Amino acid sequence: MIGFAFLMLPLVALLIRAPWSGLGSLLSNSEVLTALRLSIECATAATLASLILGVPLAWMLARIHLPGMGLLRALVTLPLVLPPVVGGIALLLALGRRGVVGRYLDQWFGLTLPFTTAGVIVAETFVAMPFLVVTVEGALRSADRDLEEAAVTLGASRTTVFGRITLPLIAPSLLAGSVLCWARALGEFGATITFAGNLPGTTQTMPLKIYNAFETDPEAATALSLVLLLVAVIILAALRDRWLRGSPSA
Repeated sequence: MIGFAFLMLPLVALLIRAPWSGLGSLLSNSEVLTALRLSIECATAATLASLILGVPLAWMLARIHLPGMGLLRALVTLPLVLPPVVGGIALLLALGRRGVVGRYLDQWFGLTLPFTTAGVIVAETFVAMPFLVVTVEGALRSADRDLEEAAVTLGASRTTVFGRITLPLIAPSLLAGSVLCWARALGEFGATITFAGNLPGTTQTMPLKIYNAFETDPEAATALSLVLLLVAVIILAALRDRWLRGSPSA
């Protein structure tokens, strides 16, 4: 109970001190709505990218046993403990116009990621994907391999086995990892502002909007924080009821 109280105290304080009377006018502000829309869209895109890139990676970590896999697993989870600003600097050095890879993206394809909406998605994917990978890897390790081997023995291809047996077995963990990934991407700040900047309408997500407001109008920052909190709670509660419990009518 003490731990629960510790976690809830800041949230309760936010609810108590929030300027509820001005919340309606704040929600009608076009800049706020744009930042909120951008946050949700980028977090969703980052989650989809994490699914495409992270599920095969999780399968490799769980099912392939080669020397050095422990080191690879540690490197994959490094963004979990890496300060987000450091992650943003690393992304700039890798994908910036003069970066190790970014210079070739610019020269060959005319593709520039920093300070663009795509850059926001890249930054959020970098910091959020390990949550998905860790969750799915654990599920794959504990999944019943006998069912998969039986299907292979009966003539099913590895692709069929993965799609019809493995994925249904790990579906709850896959959805849980997706929720964690989405929530982490929604709240990302450090890597985003370092790699993508803080351009209204282009890269300014709600966390960045709140940061700007806090410097000039703490009351508005509190209200914006409440908006982001409510959106996160509503969406996470809906996902939990519909997916994590496995009941479509929940």
